[in-house]
Amino acid sequence: MRILIYGAGGIGGYFGGRLAEAGNSVSIIARGKHLEAIKKNGLEVESINGNFKIIPSKVTDDLTEVEAPELIILGVKSWQIPAVAKELKSIINPNTMVLPLQNGANNVENLMKVLPKENILGGLCHIVSFVSAPGRIKHVSFEPKITFGELDNSKSARVQKLEKVFSVAKITNIVSEDIDLEIWKKFLFITTISALGGLTRISLGEMRESSYLMDLMRKTADEIKNVANAKGIALNEDHIKAVFEVINKLNPKTTASAQRDIMEGKPSELENFNGYIVKEGNRLNIPTPVNQFIYGCLLPMENQARMLAESK
Repeated sequence: MRILIYGAGGIGGYFGGRLAEAGNSVSIIARGKHLEAIKKNGLEVESINGNFKIIPSKVTDDLTEVEAPELIILGVKSWQIPAVAKELKSIINPNTMVLPLQNGANNVENLMKVLPKENILGGLCHIVSFVSAPGRIKHVSFEPKITFGELDNSKSARVQKLEKVFSVAKITNIVSEDIDLEIWKKFLFITTISALGGLTRISLGEMRESSYLMDLMRKTADEIKNVANAKGIALNEDHIKAVFEVINKLNPKTTASAQRDIMEGKPSELENFNGYIVKEGNRLNIPTPVNQFIYGCLLPMENQARMLAESK
């Protein structure tokens, strides 16, 4: 299969590497020193499941150099989706599948504002991996898994084909019975911990030691569930319970990627996480005071980070 990996960070680099290793024609969009290193030495992946190295069919920062792909996997941050979608308009055709794997609940919504709905699949992934050096990806935790599906949850021929492609590449994958619910279940987890971690600037273990902060996390999760329910998403108390079971089992030194971005003064996914809940809550008349507090406290820092990024 001809595959384009747009964004070769921890997610795109790992899954793109596995797909290339399995013999697919994989092109990669990358930037800066990461791009130059992959061009010179290929993409190296250090993984708890075994290290490997691949040479992409094409690695570039110019979409015009890429042959029209059958599948595009988006490995960028959720806040980058609108701009990336505009770029992709020039390369997709009616048979192109676009699969977002970002955290966030509105990635499909944002893609549909720019691209035809028929091109878009719903998706998410579970993996802890990151760029350890230019041209190198390090996978440190979780069995890598992609969950995906048609937006109407139908078992289409293209979804079945993609299931086989992932399986041949030894990527654990699930064709979801309810892709919206699966996306929101992960969104519930990541939004419950990320921005509060950025606000407190402490590890998950330290947050767990505070009954006050754990209560704030619980209230954050309750508000997310209430907004989801108002949108017709069947999040329930069992899903919240499952999230807190994971929170209580994670390594105490854990920090979320969005939290690290906030702490490092980088543009983050704040708008797509707590900001999205606040705005949807306002639209649907669902109170979200805890998410509003966290979002409001962090927004000035987020705006400053974006201004600095744009000035570079």
